[in-house]
Amino acid sequence: MNLDPIQAASAAQFDRQSQHYGKGHVLERTDDVESALKHIPLAAGWRALDVATGGGHTGLLLAARGCEVTLGDISKNMLERAAALAVERGLRVKTRQFPAEAIPFGDGEFDLVSCRVAPHHFSNPEGFVREAARVLRPRGYFLLIDGSIEDGHPEAEAWLHAVEKWRDPSHHRLWAPSSWRRWCAAAGLAVRHLELLTFQQPDLEWYFNAAATPPENREKVLEAVRTASPAVRDFMRLRDDYGKISWWWQRLVLVAAKEA
Repeated sequence: MNLDPIQAASAAQFDRQSQHYGKGHVLERTDDVESALKHIPLAAGWRALDVATGGGHTGLLLAARGCEVTLGDISKNMLERAAALAVERGLRVKTRQFPAEAIPFGDGEFDLVSCRVAPHHFSNPEGFVREAARVLRPRGYFLLIDGSIEDGHPEAEAWLHAVEKWRDPSHHRLWAPSSWRRWCAAAGLAVRHLELLTFQQPDLEWYFNAAATPPENREKVLEAVRTASPAVRDFMRLRDDYGKISWWWQRLVLVAAKEA
């Protein structure tokens, strides 16, 4: 694969940390996916591509629903672990290694393209949306779930980007709903459902360990927490409960259909 620097950083990070993203990871809970699927007329036999599958949790849910699933990821180790989890659960899936911005399939091959809690690592999310639309059949569905921050909060957005980049240098950036709407429209995807969900992250120490955050960056994050402005603290619902630091994330759930 020919990878740009952002893609190469993601591949290296997730090859190195792949063991943290399977059983016990927060993404193993798929309530958000189940809720989003209420807006998609999913049927057994659908061809589904789960891009940047990570631990495989979304793709395995689709396989359990009777879809013919291909798990895609930029990380070879992630794919191997996700495939092993599929075997453990008695599910059949295919795997393919590729960056999200260059999907190696033909036009109109899939009924559903999903991507969950990954695009903040992508170097070109707009290009990813174009690729997702390209490989969808007419009236096929696009399901996106990722961290986001509502439009109109630049101070909180800047704080969160800095913290995430220190915590995990392979992080690129989060995108507001308006950006995803614009990219979908340009790619011929009609947004059918969009919502921002909020949920409390686990203790910051858990996130440090999952990303193997180096000590000097941990201190930068802790300093950002200590010095966060009242506006940021209020918006993020930032809390320090006897040394356990957490805040509330916003997670975008978007369902779009490819126009005929």
